[in-house]
Amino acid sequence: MSALLEVRELHTRYGRVEALSGVSVTVPQGHIVSVIGANGAGKTTLMNSVMGVLPSQGDVVYGGESLRGVSLEGRVARGISLVPERRELFASMSVADNLTLGAYTRRRGAWRADLDEVYARFPRLLERRAQLAGTLSGGEQQMLAIGRALMARPRLLLLDEPSLGLAPLIVRDILQIVRGLRESGVTVLLVEQNARASLAISDEGYVLETGQVKLSGPARDLARNPELTASYLGG
Repeated sequence: MSALLEVRELHTRYGRVEALSGVSVTVPQGHIVSVIGANGAGKTTLMNSVMGVLPSQGDVVYGGESLRGVSLEGRVARGISLVPERRELFASMSVADNLTLGAYTRRRGAWRADLDEVYARFPRLLERRAQLAGTLSGGEQQMLAIGRALMARPRLLLLDEPSLGLAPLIVRDILQIVRGLRESGVTVLLVEQNARASLAISDEGYVLETGQVKLSGPARDLARNPELTASYLGG
């Protein structure tokens, strides 16, 4: 399976503090890859570095081409979308307007069918299309954040803590949605603190600790790893 994304020896700093220290991650085409770890491990920093939000050293290779010098907007145009940890919806705008803004890099006529697809995937958003985003429940807001990212028609979707602040039943629904995205051809890099749930839907996984990869391998093997079980899975 060819790699859609290769993160090579990535170093990212906040002033004098190195948040990522030589992190390398490979995301094969058509796979879900989970990055798990405790708060402060560098998971969100990794996502923002891949997206070009943060300057970094090393290389991010996407579709066989280096993204050095490519802006955030350029990365979106090439088919990478990020659903950030805090969702960052436009609370005072409607569901429909938030989705439309997700297609800002595309020609108007090209995204009409995609809007219908998002509504088909998330019927609740269709029901609430005229409702202000800020009045949605947490689960609905996460659906909207994912739907908005899909409006850019990404090949690679970066999901940062999609279960954050959600009830367990809603988390299950959101992660099943993520699994469905893979089945529709979207490659996913998933950052999660809910290690057990994220590994259950993933093909491969990486464990970050203090800005470095501590463990990696097939998700099924990681879920049975005694060290990982003791540290992250409550065993």
